[in-house]
Amino acid sequence: MTLKIDLHVHTCYSPDSLITPDELVLYAKKRDLDGVAITDHGRIDSALKIAKEKDFFIIPGIEIECSNGHVLGLGLQEAVPQKLTTDETVERIHKAGGIAIACHPTAFLKGKLRNYANSKFDAVEVINASVLPFDHSVKSSQRIASKLGVASVAGSDAHYGPEIGYAYTLIDAELEVDDIVKAISEGMCQPFGSAIPIRTRLKRELLALKKRF
Repeated sequence: MTLKIDLHVHTCYSPDSLITPDELVLYAKKRDLDGVAITDHGRIDSALKIAKEKDFFIIPGIEIECSNGHVLGLGLQEAVPQKLTTDETVERIHKAGGIAIACHPTAFLKGKLRNYANSKFDAVEVINASVLPFDHSVKSSQRIASKLGVASVAGSDAHYGPEIGYAYTLIDAELEVDDIVKAISEGMCQPFGSAIPIRTRLKRELLALKKRF
């Protein structure tokens, strides 16, 4: 079966995200998604908790800040330490039974990937709906995926409910975490998506500002 999954979503368990578990499910269903990967910053307990509590398909994941970029780990049951090198991070993810995705590898303000030539990524996030300039990011990330010879995926990098699903990956797999991560690693997937509208971004920033004060 072909699954439509947003592989990069942050919840309110990330300090910079506004998305509650209820909003996650609400907007994911509005976007006709079959599931989402929760990839909160530096932690996986939130994804595991929400997966148990909500009647919606969740891939447990984590966004890890490395010394030379950011990496998504999917299909994990435990966190991976931050601030390691990219190669060390990828190795830790694989040892824990997950797959490693280079996320927003060309973004200037989100942790641009450096020194990746020999990294053993399973995929590259070629479409990230949050990155600007969007077209440049997509083209540059596609070149990285091609150079590394790995799968291309997409995710919204949503931090606000209405942003969910602006980018997603179609995956040829059964609705099971192990089957999905295996399909991604084997390249049985396609990235799709568009940039999050400026109006939606501005609304998110205003709400985040109100939350702080």
